[in-house]
Amino acid sequence: MGWLAALCLVLLQTGAHGFDIFGGDSLNHQEITESAILETTLDVCRAVVQAAGKKFSPPIPPYTAESVAHACDAAKSSKSFSQTIEYIKDKNVGIDFWYFFTARHHFDNEEFTKGKKLITSGLSSVKANNKRQNFEAARKTLGRLLHSLQDFYSHSNWVEMGETNPNSKLIKPGSLGKTAAKSRATCRSWNRDDCTNNILEDILREKILTTGYFELLPGSSKPNGKCCRGGQLDKTSSIDPTGGINKDTKDSQHGHLHVKAANMAIAATKQVLEDIRLAVGDPAFLQLMGINKGKPLCFVIDTMGSMGDDIAAVREVTNSIINSRVGTEDEPSAYILVPFNDPDFGPLTRTTDPEAFKRAINSLTATGGGDLPELSLSGLRFALTGAPPGSDIFVFTDATAKDDHLLGTVISLVEQTKSVVNFMITGSLGLRRRRAINNTNNQQQQQQHPKAITKVSSKVYADLSQTSGGVAIQTTKSQLLAAITIVTESSSSAQVLLLQAARSPGKPDNFTFTVDETVKNLTIFITGRSVTFTLISPSGVSQSSVNLTGPLISSSQSVGNVETLKLTTQVGQWEIGLVSTNPYTLKVKGESSIDFLSDFLEVSEGPLGGFEVLENRPRAGANATLRVTVTGGVSAIATEVFLVVSLTSERVNSSVEALGKGKFLARFDSIPSGEFVVLVKGQSNESSTRSSRAATPFQRQSSNSIRASAVTVSAEDLDGVLEPGVSLSVPFSVFNNGSGGSFTIQATNDQGLALSFPSTLPLINGSMANGMVNITAPAGTASGTDVTLTIEVNAPGGTDANYVVLRLTVLVPVTDFTEPGCQLLSLQSNCSADCSASMWELSVEVTDGVNGTGIDTISFRGGNGTSNTSLLAGNATLVSYNASCCSPDVEIVVVDQVGNVGSCSYTVRTTTPTVNTTTTTAQPTTAASAQAVQSLLLCLSITILGLSLTI
Repeated sequence: MGWLAALCLVLLQTGAHGFDIFGGDSLNHQEITESAILETTLDVCRAVVQAAGKKFSPPIPPYTAESVAHACDAAKSSKSFSQTIEYIKDKNVGIDFWYFFTARHHFDNEEFTKGKKLITSGLSSVKANNKRQNFEAARKTLGRLLHSLQDFYSHSNWVEMGETNPNSKLIKPGSLGKTAAKSRATCRSWNRDDCTNNILEDILREKILTTGYFELLPGSSKPNGKCCRGGQLDKTSSIDPTGGINKDTKDSQHGHLHVKAANMAIAATKQVLEDIRLAVGDPAFLQLMGINKGKPLCFVIDTMGSMGDDIAAVREVTNSIINSRVGTEDEPSAYILVPFNDPDFGPLTRTTDPEAFKRAINSLTATGGGDLPELSLSGLRFALTGAPPGSDIFVFTDATAKDDHLLGTVISLVEQTKSVVNFMITGSLGLRRRRAINNTNNQQQQQQHPKAITKVSSKVYADLSQTSGGVAIQTTKSQLLAAITIVTESSSSAQVLLLQAARSPGKPDNFTFTVDETVKNLTIFITGRSVTFTLISPSGVSQSSVNLTGPLISSSQSVGNVETLKLTTQVGQWEIGLVSTNPYTLKVKGESSIDFLSDFLEVSEGPLGGFEVLENRPRAGANATLRVTVTGGVSAIATEVFLVVSLTSERVNSSVEALGKGKFLARFDSIPSGEFVVLVKGQSNESSTRSSRAATPFQRQSSNSIRASAVTVSAEDLDGVLEPGVSLSVPFSVFNNGSGGSFTIQATNDQGLALSFPSTLPLINGSMANGMVNITAPAGTASGTDVTLTIEVNAPGGTDANYVVLRLTVLVPVTDFTEPGCQLLSLQSNCSADCSASMWELSVEVTDGVNGTGIDTISFRGGNGTSNTSLLAGNATLVSYNASCCSPDVEIVVVDQVGNVGSCSYTVRTTTPTVNTTTTTAQPTTAASAQAVQSLLLCLSITILGLSLTI
């Protein structure tokens, strides 16, 4: 049948619903997305570094998260940058798991209008979220919309029509182009002798857009004469006209165009990222991508009457942190404050301005009283949903939790966000003061009510800190400042955890940990009462708690129930023995570039199979697969991965498979029944001194504890959009693999929105039940508000629980998709050969049209002149700009209230050695204006909203 026919049979073997998500030698969705993010982020960093007057040193391709973060002068952000990229990629791939059958998500079945709406509405949501610093919600939506955008180039005939640039109308107003009518034939059947020309010639010649049709089940609804998407799963490909047009992989029927389609998808993804960048600005774009200088600083503060001394200590430490870290690599990337008392909590203050955060802290006052417990968990929940994932959170209180019914929800959020929660508790040694008004003599009196935090009450805080990898310090108010300082000093963005363990009840035990050459600022935290220790260095030298001035400990400090030991760093294996009859915890921390990310995977139940990321607890009693990504060390590899039970240090080993690019799969035959952490051991020839290149062992542990569950909970949040005043129904399902009975359902959200849901669901072993949560945001809720909905399912008797956390975005329906426009009013120039002695001036009127939402921001790129803006009648803005002729270029970027971006570029050049000073009014869209400007002997190139005119 000839070589071409044989090639066609090979090309027919396709596997994915969109660019291959499983790898191979074809470019997949993950690689397309990562490549675009790395390149765009590098462009942004180049602009930021150069604008600061510094020299930009680009990395050598191929780019990595580590090399780009380093070039961005934010090397400590490599882990958060890697985590952001992985999250966006996971949300991209998730479309093939959750929306496999919906044609609009893949531009199948010629659903151009619906597909484009997914992209444009998604972009509006991303920009609205980003404007309110809801970066996690923005990342989720971005990943999803990018899948549909990328599929356009694989599933349509855009590439076959000979197009060499992305279709910008996918993210801009206007038609995508000529699209095929339902009645118009677009394909012929596949021919074994020529498998590449099944698209009809008139469709290609007339530049008419079409996409393939796809049906998983027999009985196609494909109209006569239409193309198939093609592939083994597509039942339409056997119905005349047969064959397919997708370019998902090199093995697809149109696989000869796979590389072109994938490169077009990369360019289109960069186009979307650039649009977001222009809408939000460079600093906010870098935050969206996880490029931050340091960890966010988040304080959750009890503001009841007895907390005056505590708040004063917080003020002092806030000033100390800000003053010492501003301008350094560890400058907090965000500042979050959540006050709480009873009966209120909030509002949440989130800012990137350190002075604004100081003012917010200084405005806090300790007032009121009442019963002893406070809404500490409500405040903490608010912080967990409002602070970036992976934040260090500090809770200050001298009271028990009145809202301990939220404990399960808060633990769910801690596990989901992987944030570290530290408690500063002063109540066990203090008194609760209650202020009351004496109505008789109208004099204010203080009433003292003794209040000690009992062991039972403080266990809530101890459990939360243990689960999150933080500490719960019980101290006096006079020692609070020292306690805060101990914890915040070790909250560097480069902090890593080498070991953590807990013993409750306390018992003598020995622990080992390995220190590699990249580790510095090695510190041990021991939390508990009456704990003694013996420390042995890699060289065999020992030192005990009897003498803290020996050779191994450079300094020590004891505050409340916490003792810290700063060690003299020695490479190799250390040992520490602890003795106590009281409960205690042990943590060994340091600073290093090498760390890891981990996520449990589960086998997808979708038609494609494969794995999807598990965002709640893994299934108890089952085998498990863990994805591990080693970050920060180019040469670091994982050789062993363990699940370590927190209370016993029992280890479950795995088989480790290297996937390349620092990624590994660890497969476990079983999961521990109690709380456990992930321990990664490996080899690295990275060296802090660069003097040694021999491979050395390293170990790292996860901060957060993990639990397994026999209950599986899943939920579908549709497109994650909540329209104000309109109820949204969120279906969820529960599968029980344990004991049967009546399972309790609890749904909560952090914005106090109205909810309705079933309180219980009956389940027997091996059964599934479905439920529905209805949630409504009041009319008038601000667009871009991030709502975190947590659905928690508890087994009978509270013996087991699992959860699902959904992030919804409140979005007022966007009707304005028109970009702001510019109108050139005048240009004055006396530019000569000596550019330093001459100036040029520009006057432009900027408007958002008659039905626009109004101008939000105006910024300038590419020039170093001075500008001024002023409002005109009719909601227009007058922009004046002047610069030296040595800076002859400027781009005015205009963003309206819903994130539509308009760009106007102006360039002035002299065409003769001397040009007289002239003033001209120019309307660049008219011929008369062109002639007027041309007569000035100036060569003026004007690009307005993508239209380039040379005058």
